[in-house]
Amino acid sequence: MDEQIIVIGAGVIGLSIALAAQERGLSVRVIDREGPAAGASAGNAGAFAFTDIFPLASPRIIRQAPKWLLDPLGPLSVPPRYALKIAPWMLRFWRASWPGRVRASTLAQTALMRLSRDALEPALQRDGLAHMLRRDGQLQVYEGEGEFNASLPGWQASAEQGISFEHLRGEEINEIQPGIAARFTHATFTPGWYSISDPHDYTLALAERFRAGGATLTIADVTALTDRGVVTDAGPVTGRVVLAAGAFSHLLARTLGVRIPLETERGYNTTLPADAFDLRTQITFGGHGFVVSRLSSGIRVGGAVELGGLKLPPNFDRADAMLRKAAMFLPGLRKTGGTQWMGFRPSLPDNLPAIGPLPGHPNILCAFGHGHLGLTQSAGTARIIADLLTGQAPGIDLAPFSASRF
Repeated sequence: MDEQIIVIGAGVIGLSIALAAQERGLSVRVIDREGPAAGASAGNAGAFAFTDIFPLASPRIIRQAPKWLLDPLGPLSVPPRYALKIAPWMLRFWRASWPGRVRASTLAQTALMRLSRDALEPALQRDGLAHMLRRDGQLQVYEGEGEFNASLPGWQASAEQGISFEHLRGEEINEIQPGIAARFTHATFTPGWYSISDPHDYTLALAERFRAGGATLTIADVTALTDRGVVTDAGPVTGRVVLAAGAFSHLLARTLGVRIPLETERGYNTTLPADAFDLRTQITFGGHGFVVSRLSSGIRVGGAVELGGLKLPPNFDRADAMLRKAAMFLPGLRKTGGTQWMGFRPSLPDNLPAIGPLPGHPNILCAFGHGHLGLTQSAGTARIIADLLTGQAPGIDLAPFSASRF
C-alpha cells in the first residue's frame, strides 16, 4: 500500500497542497485542530499579489521603523510586553535588510511569484473554481511628490521583472477609482493584479473539492511530530508529513528539537457591507500600511503588522484606526455595520517561506512562513511540494527557502 501523506493545516496552503498531491495519485489526509478556513486564510485581503516581490525587511522599512514603532496604532508595531521576546527575531530581520540580502530575497521571491502565477489558473480550472478569480487590478496611492518619488526605484525593479504598471496623477486617478481624497496626488495602477471573490469561501471550496475526491479531513490537535508521522490528541497517525500549520508550525517543529525563528504578524481588518463604497479596484495606502478590498462578502479594510506572538489578546483599536483613516481617505465610505477580525500571519525574518525538508528529518516537508502572501503563493507552493512528494525536480531553486538557512 502506498504511504499516506499527512498534511497538517487546513488553510489555503495546506488544502492547496492536499489537492495537488491528490491529483498526483497520492493518498492524502489533512489534519487541522479547528477545520478549514479557521485561521489567517479566512481574513486576508483576497489578493494574489504576484507583483509584491520586495521583502518587508529592507533599508526603507528599517528607516521608517523607528517612527512607526513609536505609534502603537501605526503600520508596524511591537506591543511593549512582547518586545524582549521578539528581540532575537528583530535582529535577524535587521540583518535580512542588508542590501545584498535584499537582492537575494527579491530574486527568490520573484521566482516563487512567477511559479505561483503560472500554477494558479490551472489549479483553479482543475478544482472548478475559476469563476472565483477576479482581475480588477490594484491602485497604490501616494501623498505628494516626495512619497511618489521614493517609490520609483521599486517600480524600476518591477519593470525589470516584466511587471506592467502605469503611473497616474490627479484626474487620471479618479478615472480608475473615483472618490479618493485629493491629498493623494499620485498613484500607480497595476492591471495584472488578481484577487479572489472571497478568501474564506475559496478555502472552504478547496476543502469541499478535497473531500469530494474521497479523501479525509480530520479535526484533531497535532501535539508532536515523529519521523513516522504525527501524534494527535486522538492517537498517532502514520505517514509522510507536510507541515503547513501556519503560525503554529514552529511549535510542532520544536517537538523534534528543530528551532525555526517564526514570528506572528497579527493582521487586523474590518469588513463593511458591500454597499459601503463604490470600490472598483483594490486600493493600497502604502504609507499607512493598509488596503481596501472589494470582496463578495463586503468591503474589507485591513493590513498593518503587529509583531505580537500568539498569546496576547487582540488590540482591535488597530482595526478602528485603519477604519478611521479609510473614512478620511475615501470620504464617501460608510464605516458603520462592519465586522472586525484578527488573524495570525506566519513570518520568517527574511520574509521568505520555508519550503522543503525539515532540517534533519527528510520525511517531513515544510510549507509555512508565507507572511501576508499565503494566498498569493499557495498554488506555487502546492506544485513544489507535490513535486517533492513524487520525486520530481521543483520548478525553482529551493535553496533560498530551505528551513536550514537559519
